[in-house]
Amino acid sequence: MPSGQPVFPRRVPDAYIAMRGLVVASLLILLVGGTDAFRICAFNAHRLTLTKVIKESVMDTLVQILARCDIMVLQEVVDSSQNTVLFLLQKLQSSKSYSFLNSSLLGRSTYKEKYVYIYRSDKTQVLNFYQYNDTEDIFAREPFVAQFTLPSKILPSVVLVPLHTTPKDVEKELNALYDVFLDVSQRWQNENVILLGDFNADCASLAKKRLNSLLLRTKAGFHWVIPDGEDTTVRASTNCTYDRIVMHGQGCQKLLKAAATFDFPRRFQLTEEEALRVSDHYPVEVELNKAAQGIPPHCLSTLLLLSLSQLG
Repeated sequence: MPSGQPVFPRRVPDAYIAMRGLVVASLLILLVGGTDAFRICAFNAHRLTLTKVIKESVMDTLVQILARCDIMVLQEVVDSSQNTVLFLLQKLQSSKSYSFLNSSLLGRSTYKEKYVYIYRSDKTQVLNFYQYNDTEDIFAREPFVAQFTLPSKILPSVVLVPLHTTPKDVEKELNALYDVFLDVSQRWQNENVILLGDFNADCASLAKKRLNSLLLRTKAGFHWVIPDGEDTTVRASTNCTYDRIVMHGQGCQKLLKAAATFDFPRRFQLTEEEALRVSDHYPVEVELNKAAQGIPPHCLSTLLLLSLSQLG
């Protein structure tokens, strides 16, 4: 090139710039959002009434517990009206969108309770629900089954089957829970089912030998993700795995990230006495990835750098 002539930089095509931006954006989404999980919880809230939740210390703790979960299944809600749940939703709504779905009051005596789903309505929606038709009256509180959407292409929906057993009939009710699974999986053609709640499946209510003979233990495909021996009770004097989560279906297994109890007294620095005002149970929870376990974050970082160098 003759000296003295101006040198103009080569113009990068718009399509090239757009492609580079798309690659970077896609990888950043995977890198930042890949670890985001969807949390499903179950909590025996121990005779939950409006009188109980309007106590400030109880309400604050309950709201913090509920706010951790994308779907929470509450048990032992004994309020015949909707006031208790509406009060909790009012406190939750300050930062996020929530809705709820509840069963009727259930029970054989004057004592009755209901199942209540509280869920993030900006992240999931109810597709279907029904009260299991317990024609033989096996359950004291028959499951209130619901199907929810999930933010996952691998598993677009999941079925939740909550159960709070009565201690004297634990084995009978848990074996009948297998029939509920068959009913719902055939009804909605969906075998990705999570059974969860206060099963009373330990200690004096169910000996280990009887536990291992349950249909949900002997039939293939069921995974008890809260391990035996995990204490789900608040009192220091007890050590029982009453509360459980049982998962079925390949989609659930592919997306499973973690399952655990939530020790809310330790997290919120409560004494045992303070915690017992909320409940004598810990919540149990399962986390589902939005995509199947794939590229680890450190590999995504490397892939991002390589892509930038190739496009640069």
